[in-house]
Amino acid sequence: MKLLFVAAFLAVAAAVPSSYKPEYKAPSYPAPSYTAPKYPTPSYPSPAYPSPAYPAPAYKKDNKYDDITITSQSDERNLDGSSQWSYAQSDYTTREESQVQKKTQGVTYDSYGKESYGEVLGNTNKGSSYWVSPEGQKFTLTWTADEAGFQPKGDHLPVAPVHEYELPVAPVHEYELPVAPALPYSRTGPGY
Repeated sequence: MKLLFVAAFLAVAAAVPSSYKPEYKAPSYPAPSYTAPKYPTPSYPSPAYPSPAYPAPAYKKDNKYDDITITSQSDERNLDGSSQWSYAQSDYTTREESQVQKKTQGVTYDSYGKESYGEVLGNTNKGSSYWVSPEGQKFTLTWTADEAGFQPKGDHLPVAPVHEYELPVAPVHEYELPVAPALPYSRTGPGY
């Protein structure tokens, strides 16, 4: 019964004329046509000086180092902050370096700039380098950089002279100290 009632209602609703109005369409107008204003093109006098003619740059090519190539190269970076890298060239120049992160005691700064002393992470580096000078002299340099600073070693580095000398001794003067005169001793007093 309900189904019959719903079907009848829908049939009546479909038969009733609709009060729906079609969508409003705006009238179309032709686009206005304007003529662009005509301005005279400015003319500037040509410069009185001739434009300079620069010669092409002449690069000096140093053929002395053209044949040097990298013969080997490695670069290893680890998640713990350690790394090592090296390279060698065809002119026998080599360099290798490694670094490790190390916990040390040092000064740290917070976000306000206040310093405190505590445990900090720092890098320690070790490395070596070898090369031949243009005069044919062979150089080897090794170094360590840690909490003690940068410590290079090499036969070509200057060495500070070592002074071995005796410290001067201050002269000793013997003086005889004056003796204070003896005070008289008496056995008089409240206890005697």
